[in-house]
Order: sequence, then C-alpha cells, then structure tokens
Amino acid sequence: MSILNLANDIINGYRISDKDDLSIFSSCNICDLTKGADLIRTHYNKNTVELCTILNAKSGKCSENCKYCAQSAHYNTFCEVYPFMDCDAIVAKAMDNYNEGVNHFALVTAGRALSGSDFEKCLDAFKTIHSKCPGLKLCASLGLLSKEQYSLLKDAGVTRIHNNIETAPSFFESVCTSHSQKDKFEAISNAKMAGLDVCSGGIIGMGESFNQRLEMALTLSKMHIMSIPINVLIPIKGTPFENLPRLSEDEILRTIASFKFINPEANIRLAGGRILLNNAGKEAFCSGASASITGNMLTTSGYTIKSDYQMLNSLDRKVI
Repeated sequence: MSILNLANDIINGYRISDKDDLSIFSSCNICDLTKGADLIRTHYNKNTVELCTILNAKSGKCSENCKYCAQSAHYNTFCEVYPFMDCDAIVAKAMDNYNEGVNHFALVTAGRALSGSDFEKCLDAFKTIHSKCPGLKLCASLGLLSKEQYSLLKDAGVTRIHNNIETAPSFFESVCTSHSQKDKFEAISNAKMAGLDVCSGGIIGMGESFNQRLEMALTLSKMHIMSIPINVLIPIKGTPFENLPRLSEDEILRTIASFKFINPEANIRLAGGRILLNNAGKEAFCSGASASITGNMLTTSGYTIKSDYQMLNSLDRKVI
C-alpha cells in the first residue's frame, strides 16, 4: 500500500494501531508522507489553526531530574529563577495576548506539582482572567495534580490541562527517574475525571529511535488525546542532553506527518524547538500540523503573535 492510499483510508475511517506495519512511515518518500498528512489535516481540521500562548509563571529550582530541562535543580544551566508571579502581572500578560488575537492562554509552572499558597494564587489569577477576558480559553500546566485540584481549576475557568507524556513508554526512564510515566498517566486521568480536556505530547531528538516516536504517537492515540504538542529538543548547556545532535528538518517533518496519520482528528501542535524549522515552520503547517504555541517558549525564544498571523494568512489559514 502507498502512503497516499493509507491517507485516503484514514480519511474514510481507518485507524492505525500497533498491529499495523509501521515501517511505511520511515521508508516512504517524505514528500508523499507530508502530502498525505496534509490531506488528513485538510479533512479533519479544514483551514483552521489553533494558536496558544504560554506564560512561565514559576521558574527554576524544579525537584525533578528530566534530562532535557534547563529548569531542573539537578543541573547548572543558569536558568532564570523566580517564585510564582504576582497575580496582577499574570492577568496583564493574559490580557495583552487576548488583545493581540490569541484565543488560548496557558500558565506553566516548574516543579513536581503546584501546591499550597502558590496553587491558591494560581486559582485567583485564572478566575480574574476568566472574568476579564470573555472567550479566552484557559489551560494549566502545573505538574502532577490530584482530581480535586483539577476540579478547582475547572471551577476557576480552566478548560484544558497540559501534561506531556514526554516520550515512548520504552524510553521514559532514559529521560527521567524522579517520577514515572505512570505518574503522568494518573495525572491525565485525574484531569479527565474532573471534566477537563487534555493537551499532551512530548519531545523528539532526545536519543530515541524513530520507532519509539511512533510508539509515543500510538500511546497518545490510545489515550484519545486531541491536542498533541511536538517539541524538538534544543540541547541546553549544563543538561545531560547538551551534546545531543539537533534533528534535521526532514526528520522533524517526517515525525509531525507520522503523528497526524496516527492521530488524525487531533491538533498536532508545534511547540518548543520550532525555531529549528525554516520559515517559522511554514512547511510543517503543510505536513499535518494544525496548531502552534506562539510567542516565547519557556526557556527558548519563539515567534511573535503578529508574525505568526502573517505567515498563517499567507497559507489561507484561519486562527481559532
């Protein structure tokens, strides 16, 4: 079967599982693969692109030992460190993004789980944003929370939580040992039980094989995740992954397109490392991607909201 025939089968309702021969994704022509992924994107996502912004509301001194992360207290990366931000500053940032036309806003905090007074401050910030920015969809990326905490976030106006599974189950312990992927799955389950949507993806370029990337895509498919951010590792000096080679554009696009085949109804979202792609990742939006983080990332630079609007307008895409 050709990859384009497979794309048409997926449009007609077929779904890929771990029983399929997945070697087609690594062996097929990259142009055919991206064309097929774009056909799937056009069918399920039409001409829409979901843009979101993130604010790093608490930075550094994280207790976890994720080997890619500049914010881990285990590594000497000279990452900026600050406590949970003032509520007024958070609200002002959200309103700025809202006024620039972004419809999704997320708060992200370093640490295993936000708790105590910081969690209470976070709830207050979300409640204020929810009241002052009608229509702005709110997302929280606060670590491994309980169902009760997620319920409180929902009551504060949050509609989606973010918690990456990071990588394939078979590779997770090569990335982090201070918590397990099972802990991630439990937190995601807690959020779903609280009635929240889930955004979950991972990072590529951490030394995993291409087959392990497909394993991650299948894991997300089984979890019915509808927003899947794909980060591309930018090796950061001081982390255990500082000397890993950067991925080529073709390898990144092949991964994005493959994820779209395996998760056809989901938004495949460009996230950290987008700067490694040419033309602000324009080609990725023709290779299966239908969403992106815009503005600055957590510890690496991103693209401006204005420049992303201009690029997406050139592709005749509608920002939602």
